[in-house]
Amino acid sequence: MSQIMPREKLEKYGAARLSDVELLRIVIGSGNKQVSAEEIAKSIKKLLREKGSSITYHDLLNIKGIGPAKACEMVSLFELGKRYLMPADRPIISSTSAAVEHLKNIRDKKQEYFVVLTLDGASRLINNTVVFQGTLNQSLVHPREVFAQAIEDRAASIIVAHNHPSGSVEPSTEDIAITNKLKEAGELLGIEVIDHILLTKDEHKSI
Repeated sequence: MSQIMPREKLEKYGAARLSDVELLRIVIGSGNKQVSAEEIAKSIKKLLREKGSSITYHDLLNIKGIGPAKACEMVSLFELGKRYLMPADRPIISSTSAAVEHLKNIRDKKQEYFVVLTLDGASRLINNTVVFQGTLNQSLVHPREVFAQAIEDRAASIIVAHNHPSGSVEPSTEDIAITNKLKEAGELLGIEVIDHILLTKDEHKSI
């Protein structure tokens, strides 16, 4: 199966589903004989992480593959973004510990709760949804229900989690089977399952 190009992915799923590099590739257009659009995009992403909103025309011009016209175009887009777009107040979930901060409410529940965190292409939290409540098994945790919110949110990825009221943070055979089934479904849907987190009152563990 051929890989879907960033512009086609945006047209089909919306901009939120694209990674930073994919969005930059759309703005860049194409590379040249010396450097690919992918490499240029990664260099710009690195620069954005280092300098953020203070990035300048000359910063971009120093990147191999970026000429004066493209540097002007990109700086103009960044400036318009600063002037008119409100900064996102949604938290970035870039680690298991960051995700756990948004799962505290299920730690000490007496029943098992299965939660889905949907994330955009920049790993910002879109929604925190309880999908199941009760005794979980493979027949109950169906990919259709797990990915329904992700599809509605046009999420790029998800983190799933559930609590163990027993107090044991070790994954069961069912937990591992559920994780594998969801990851396989995510690959087919183009929505990555980044993590499956088990929580108890005092501990957490990734499967």
